[in-house]
Amino acid sequence: MWLKSPEPPRAARRNLRDSARHMNASTLGAGSVATLLGITGPALLVYQAGSNAGYPEAVIDSWFFAIFVGGGILSLLLAFLYREPVCGAYPIAGSALLVTTLSGYGVSEAVGAFLISGVLVAVIGFSGLFGMIMARVPNEVVMGALAGILIDFGIQVFASLPSAPLLVGSMVVAYLLGTRFVGGIPPAVPALAAGLAVAGLGGQFGSGEVQLSLTQPVLVAPAFDLSALFSIAIPLTLLAIATQNAPGVGILRANGYEPPVNAITIFSGIGSILTAPLVGNGLNIAAPMTAVCAGPESHREPENRYVATVVQGLGFVLFGLLGATAASLIQVMPPALVAGVAGLALLPVILQSLRLSVGESRHSLAAGISLLVAASDASLLGIDSAFWAIVVGMVLVWMLDTGD
Repeated sequence: MWLKSPEPPRAARRNLRDSARHMNASTLGAGSVATLLGITGPALLVYQAGSNAGYPEAVIDSWFFAIFVGGGILSLLLAFLYREPVCGAYPIAGSALLVTTLSGYGVSEAVGAFLISGVLVAVIGFSGLFGMIMARVPNEVVMGALAGILIDFGIQVFASLPSAPLLVGSMVVAYLLGTRFVGGIPPAVPALAAGLAVAGLGGQFGSGEVQLSLTQPVLVAPAFDLSALFSIAIPLTLLAIATQNAPGVGILRANGYEPPVNAITIFSGIGSILTAPLVGNGLNIAAPMTAVCAGPESHREPENRYVATVVQGLGFVLFGLLGATAASLIQVMPPALVAGVAGLALLPVILQSLRLSVGESRHSLAAGISLLVAASDASLLGIDSAFWAIVVGMVLVWMLDTGD
């Protein structure tokens, strides 16, 4: 194992200069769609995690600032340095994990866990451990744990139907119609539009005031807790590496790129460390968003598709600066609308994780039990089920391995 460094830049000045020249309707469209993917359902997960934990509004606003501004800067940095459509974001699966695990920890303990996770990601990048970890932890087990973490979000969509049939029903119908007839945008977007329309016409919005203001980030000193290390930091790290960075690299390679793997991991870790005191739960590359920007619809010339990532990066920075406004808007939304959008936005990820876990012939039993352990939301020794799901899955892989 050797000390790794980021790959050398590839004509960064030329990339910066060319970005304006190669901006066109397709790159603007792809970058805008990628931005929508990151701010529709996933932003609601962050708000749910913070509000469930009882964190003040200023802390949640700062959280929005950290992950969106940080993710946008990561996109811009990688795009200009390497001329590849690498979309920076935050761990969406990890944010879903925090909805259920964060409530037992104070803000300082959460920041300590986020900081440790960032250090772990940076160490993985500098040490070259990325490939080794992926070889030692079967992808089926990680995906099984991910499916267990996320499946309740999908269930909540339909559990909300009896109490809000018109609101949730219209969102489900809009999602299905968007999937079938609307190309180029995530189906969660028409679902959100339908939900907002029904809630607005029915007077279902809360009486709170929507703030039109820029976010004012706050600094929080970290506190380190052993339980938070196992329940938050380690699962966050594994989910970011396995469910975002690894498939994101695979998507880039499938589209003919040679992604800077070391730079992606190292800059993700450093960015996570820098944004943790602002209550950021980490930075990584986003596989679905990268897929949008790296595809042929983004630009007919592959070497110019990085411009779509520039659009996405700028969109993320703008959304992060307006995080206080976004959080206040989410606060007045009906709970059924928030649950519906979050679950529908995560539906493709849930289906993919099921397919890549119990849908695979290899390690399917270990993956299935990992799924059930993660979904149980049971803790042992003060450590949450997400960690135990991966541990149990690894033990079962070792026990059941036939050596084929």
